[in-house]
Amino acid sequence: MRQWLRRRVVARIAVGALTVGLSLLAGLAVFSSRSTDRAATTAAATQQVSQQWNEIYLKINLEYELLEDFLDTPNENGSQLLLSSIGSAEGNLRWLTANGVDDDRRQAQTLQNAYGGYTYTLRNLIDAVGDHDDARMLDFAEQAALSASALRRQASANVARNNLAIGVTLRVARDANAKILLAVEVISLADLALVLFCGLVLLTYQRRTERQAADNDYRASHDGLTGLANRRLLGEGIDQAITGADLEGHGVGLLLLDLNRFKEVNDTLGHHSGDLLLIEVARRLRASSRPTDLVARLGGDEFAILLPLIGAAEDLPDIAHRVLTDLCGPAEIGGLAVDITGSIGFAFYPGQSSNAEELLQHADIAMYHAKRNHLGAAPYDAENDRNSFEQLTLLADLRGAIDRDELELHYQPKIRVGGGGVAGVEALVRWRHPSRGLLGPGAFVPDAEQSDLMVPLTEAVLHLALRQQRTWREGGLDLPVAVNIGAACLREPGFPGRIADLLALYGAVDGQLTLEITETVLINDPKAVALALGSIRRQGVRVSIDDFGVGYSSMSYLQSMPLDELKIDRKFTMEIRSTDRGRAIVGAIVELAHALGLSVVVEGVEDQETLTEIGELGCELAQGYLMCRPLPAAEIPGWISAWRPSSPQLAG
Repeated sequence: MRQWLRRRVVARIAVGALTVGLSLLAGLAVFSSRSTDRAATTAAATQQVSQQWNEIYLKINLEYELLEDFLDTPNENGSQLLLSSIGSAEGNLRWLTANGVDDDRRQAQTLQNAYGGYTYTLRNLIDAVGDHDDARMLDFAEQAALSASALRRQASANVARNNLAIGVTLRVARDANAKILLAVEVISLADLALVLFCGLVLLTYQRRTERQAADNDYRASHDGLTGLANRRLLGEGIDQAITGADLEGHGVGLLLLDLNRFKEVNDTLGHHSGDLLLIEVARRLRASSRPTDLVARLGGDEFAILLPLIGAAEDLPDIAHRVLTDLCGPAEIGGLAVDITGSIGFAFYPGQSSNAEELLQHADIAMYHAKRNHLGAAPYDAENDRNSFEQLTLLADLRGAIDRDELELHYQPKIRVGGGGVAGVEALVRWRHPSRGLLGPGAFVPDAEQSDLMVPLTEAVLHLALRQQRTWREGGLDLPVAVNIGAACLREPGFPGRIADLLALYGAVDGQLTLEITETVLINDPKAVALALGSIRRQGVRVSIDDFGVGYSSMSYLQSMPLDELKIDRKFTMEIRSTDRGRAIVGAIVELAHALGLSVVVEGVEDQETLTEIGELGCELAQGYLMCRPLPAAEIPGWISAWRPSSPQLAG
């Protein structure tokens, strides 16, 4: 009985002790839970603030990385990415101002002021790059670098401060529960959970960093617009291909391609359309290449295709012409049909080139030769290498040639289609080079247009033309003269005034001088061009659009510009009799010109049938080899005297 009572008491004590123990554990658990909950709430709030500072740091860092990428490769895509990132940290700063503690609000307000100045600097830098203002660009780039560094330091300091506050909060909670075993165990489990969480965060961050590094490496080696390899990756590919060729005994080919008239697309349809055209070119080049080939964009409208595993140099012409065939053709860009054409130069390793640098240089020389001579595709030739050097020296010689009166003019007559009478002449410049003989305009005018020589060259031609016109006039021959002028002349503010001086100097008669401009000139800066042309026309000078139809001008420019004449390009003249489409196009141009009050000159008339056709279409003037090739000034009066409107050449 006593044992039974003893066991019962012991059991009850044990149950009571267990109950007390469980109650104590429960009480300690509740106390620890509440203490931990308070600490966790404080830590979570501080962590949220710290996260906002950390996001500010990352966004500022991302903005500066996009800025560096844009400065390395300035293009529309990089500009848009940078613009879209500017001001991304504003929301975080506003959140801190509204929800942070006093220190965070003060720090956020201070940083917000500095961040506003930083974003203003970035936008000014983008504008400076777009304006090609290198001095402003460098100044703003330096300001941006300093501002970004200061902002990151401030953000990083606030992250560290809040992380330190989190640690203090947790340490206080841990000390308060140090005597409670369950609290220690709970804190230990919490610490373990925190370690696991941090490990997961670190793993996620590592993966994101690896992805970002891979993306940065891709962007550093590929063109941002087309996705093709860039110049750096092409150089690495050429080195690898040559190394493989040396080991395996095969050859390496390189095609270098430059688009024709790409600048006109950009100037006329806008840079967005130009980008769409480049993307279409990249697509066609990829489709035309083998899987082993490397297609690259070197910049602007220049592309390259690296051809490893080529058996012999003789294989390259067929490949180049196939690529050119696949490339060329119409493409719809921005709702308009644009004809894609290009010029390809190609070179081979070994034999023609001894290393990667020479291979690229030789392909570039071949491409330049193909472009200048309208060959489509051309191989590297050492003779062209020499010619390229001569072309470089030619531009330097041209400066002196203008001063030494080495320029001379030949004149091609224009005749009235109806009666056959001579309506005037067009002045065509020639250069009497001391060692290379008589050079046509194609040998030096394109290079002059890309330099600062176009204005003095044009003024020299105007001097010669007006002086010769005065000589003819003094001899009893009144002969209107037309002179071609470049876009650079109309961008020169003093050009209209200098024309007025020349007209006065040579006593020119109103309506006896015509200035011929191309369609592209109208597009570049229509307001400035209209003002310049208006000033010129008020001096009694006529204005004509040359080579009409081969550009991308808007009809609105024809209506708004001060013009007198329109010249139909020989490309359409050649098609008048060969295709119904050609005749219809010329007829439509003539009707448009007449509707705008413009007279029409047809270039490239080389046979009687074409002359008859343009007469039926209502064209007033004709110019071409059927009537006369360009002649020296001394031969013009004799030709006019011998010319008879009733000549069989003009018989209908």
